[in-house]
Amino acid sequence: MAIKWIDLSRNQIHIYEQKHMGGHLVSEHHHQTYQLLFVLEGEGKIRLDGETSELAADDTALIVPYSVHSVMSDSRLTLLVLAFEETALDAESAELLLGGHFQTSVLMKPNLFAGSELRQLLRKMLFEQSKDPSLLGRLSLRIQLSQLLLSLARSLQAGPGTGSNRLRAEKIRSYIDSHYFEPLTAVDIASKLGISTRHVNNIYKERYDMTPMQYLTEVRIRVAQKLLAESGKDIISICFEVGYDSVSTFYRCFKAVAKSSPKTYRELNKPVEEE
Repeated sequence: MAIKWIDLSRNQIHIYEQKHMGGHLVSEHHHQTYQLLFVLEGEGKIRLDGETSELAADDTALIVPYSVHSVMSDSRLTLLVLAFEETALDAESAELLLGGHFQTSVLMKPNLFAGSELRQLLRKMLFEQSKDPSLLGRLSLRIQLSQLLLSLARSLQAGPGTGSNRLRAEKIRSYIDSHYFEPLTAVDIASKLGISTRHVNNIYKERYDMTPMQYLTEVRIRVAQKLLAESGKDIISICFEVGYDSVSTFYRCFKAVAKSSPKTYRELNKPVEEE
């Protein structure tokens, strides 16, 4: 079995584009490093440790060292290839992510939210790699590699995706739960799903009797209530932490949900001091 050596001696991480024309076959081989294949466009097949699977946009293969694989394109197939050494990660990340979730090679089919997040992380890595190499640049690549593997691990835990409106609504809810501190809008969520904002609102409202933005507000204010009651953080810090850039917007949303101002809520929910 052929081994194709990938030279990572200068840097422990390297990302590059790989194009395959229709009918092109990369025969079975293996590498001495980890390799991630991300499908940018096109369709094809991958044979991974003896099992053949279809490839389509956003599909992601995490290939462990010395794992036998081959790739064939049905049409023009464009891949982003990310090669990396285990030593590019700190010891804890390597143990938890590679040792805990990627002991063997795996082909993942991320949902639309996860696929969008992977694309963004890979863009950042391409940007950092294109700059002049420096200690900070290499550090940034390592951090983004950890984030990418974390996103893939969570995608594995979430299980296979589906197109039903019920599960679309559940995915929206889960996405908001883990990204509420970001500047999310209905347009952002709709673009990740590839459907209209109106459709997003309809399928979410049908499932949960509220819009995604109403749920986002509830989540942010629920977290803010917990921080007000259990921490001594300044209100402006809590406003920032839960995703608001405007204090006046935070106050307005808080009063609409909690029926009191943040200051009043904190005073009414102070922990009782033991005598």
